[in-house]
Amino acid sequence: MALTCNIFWGEEYVGSMLKILEEKNVKMTFFIGGTWAEKFPELVKKIYLQGHEIGSHGYSHPHPDHLSREANKRDIARAEKIIRDLTGEKPALYAPPYGERGPAVLQAAEEMGYQTILWSIDTIDWQRPSPDVVRDRVINKAHNGGIVLMHPTAPTVQALPAIIDGLRDQGYELVTVGNMLRQQSNHKN
Repeated sequence: MALTCNIFWGEEYVGSMLKILEEKNVKMTFFIGGTWAEKFPELVKKIYLQGHEIGSHGYSHPHPDHLSREANKRDIARAEKIIRDLTGEKPALYAPPYGERGPAVLQAAEEMGYQTILWSIDTIDWQRPSPDVVRDRVINKAHNGGIVLMHPTAPTVQALPAIIDGLRDQGYELVTVGNMLRQQSNHKN
C-alpha cells in the first residue's frame, strides 16, 4: 500500500509528518502544488532529501476538467519547473486537483510524460475529523495496492502513527506509489 499526501496548504504540519515517517521508517509520496512549492522551497527540499517521492499536484489547483488540454499542460509545466529547480528531478507522477480526470486532463498529463495517480482510500481529512476517524477510514478499507489520500492536517498527524502501525499489523508493506507501480508491473511480466 502507498500513503500519499497532497499539499497546497498545511505547511505547519509537514515537519511533524516527516518526523513520524522517519521514526517509522516509511517513505511517502507527496503530491506538491507549484504555488505552495514557491512559498515553501525549504520544505520541498526537506521532503526530497528525506527520500520521499515527490509528484506533481499541478501549479495553481484549478478544476482541471474546466481547462483545455493546452491549459492543463501549462499548469503542469509550471509546477514541473519549480519542482525540478528545487529537487533536480522531473516528477513522474501527477495527481490532478479534485481527482478530476476528464480526457483533457489525462491527455495533457500523458503528453507531458506523467502517469496520472488517483486514490482508492480517501481520509477526507480536510474536513478535520477526529484522528480516530482518519485512522479507521484507512484501516477499515485497507487493501493490497491501495493508495491512501491524505493532506497535512492536525488530525492526520495525530492519526499517522496508528495508521502505519495498523497497516503493518495487517501485513501491509508501505511503499511509495512509484515503487508500488514498479512492483505491479514486475509481477505482470
